Amino acid sequence: MFINIVKNSILGNKTQKILSFSTIFLATLLLSCMLNITLGVGNELGKELRNYGANIVVLPQGASLNIEVGDKSIKPFANKTYLELKDLYKIKEIFWRNNIAAFAPFKEENALFSSREIALLGTYFDKNIPIDGESDYRTGFINLYPVWQIDGRWVDDLSKDYEVNMSKELASSLNLKLNDEFSVLINNENIKLKLVGIIKNASEYQNKILINIDNLNKILKQDGNYERAQVSALTIPESDLSQRARKDKDSLNSLEYDKWYCTAYVSSIAFQIEENYAGASAKALSKVADAESSIVKKIQSLMSLIFIICLVVASVAMASLINSDVFRRQKEIGLLKALGANNFQIYLIFAIDCLIVSLIASVFGSTFGFFLSDLIALKIFLHTINYNFIIYPICMLIAAIISLLGALLATKNYANMQIVEVLYGRK
Repeated sequence: MFINIVKNSILGNKTQKILSFSTIFLATLLLSCMLNITLGVGNELGKELRNYGANIVVLPQGASLNIEVGDKSIKPFANKTYLELKDLYKIKEIFWRNNIAAFAPFKEENALFSSREIALLGTYFDKNIPIDGESDYRTGFINLYPVWQIDGRWVDDLSKDYEVNMSKELASSLNLKLNDEFSVLINNENIKLKLVGIIKNASEYQNKILINIDNLNKILKQDGNYERAQVSALTIPESDLSQRARKDKDSLNSLEYDKWYCTAYVSSIAFQIEENYAGASAKALSKVADAESSIVKKIQSLMSLIFIICLVVASVAMASLINSDVFRRQKEIGLLKALGANNFQIYLIFAIDCLIVSLIASVFGSTFGFFLSDLIALKIFLHTINYNFIIYPICMLIAAIISLLGALLATKNYANMQIVEVLYGRK
């Protein structure tokens, strides 16, 4: 008999069921969308920010002792120190190797162009650097800044000619056009260069001429070496643990150290590079890392706030719908009580009714929420984000809690009503 009562309750009053289904559907749609974006935004935003430069710098040991004063760098040691290009692959051969998105070596030398001093910056543009298990791995300047646009083409790393790229501003100030050949004076020797590409919005490189680093070493008559390497690594936002480790790793106990070491913090990745690369010192670019962490945390906080608002609104709406249904069926409640039903049994009828509708609605809402999060990600990141299927049980649990609490609040108002007054329509 109880099953028949529940069945009739579910199938009855289709308008109320449609409204309940719609409420939970829309609520879980928004919840799953926000949750999926919140859980995925860290990785996706990190990938997007990695298109705009490095967050780790690798230097020869001792070179990292430069003192930054304002926008100037003061070097305590006059002599330059170098790392070997043949050891460049060691940057990626660490525990978090798959998080190393790109890296490139850099070496700078001053040159004269028509009595004007200008910096010649050597680097790799798109270089094959064999890694253990990845013999065809390619990286370089282009991989560090994939969103940069260029008129012409990038320097060919295999070219024997001294090809160069430079910013639009620098080319204009030097009165150079695409495919122009010009000479610079380096170490009292005239070197002929060819401009094969002009970079738009070159930011910090707008006053430098970019050349293949092997050709620069050839011009300088030096062995294959470089001054520094910039590394773009996919990381997660910094936490109190990582900030403590950045200041003093020795302050961590063994459990904290293992957690920090095995988590993709920018500080732990930098430490592993330094650990694996003898003679090198790797450090996180703290301004970049802190800015990324701040942006990700703010977006996640915003999504969490929207999540809470959706939850509260859905709870209020669902409680109102259940309350109106209970009010409409108060004579039925009075009759059930007259036949001997206790308060728990009456509550159970409404709870099961709402629970079944809510669970079905939450499954549909979560599914459509994934599609909505994809559309938002496509609009923002120009590609989809991964589905976090843990959101299904989370949304179903939230829908169940909303339904059970709503049924409890609605039915308790009629628990102590006078049966005779209800049946005679005086209530």
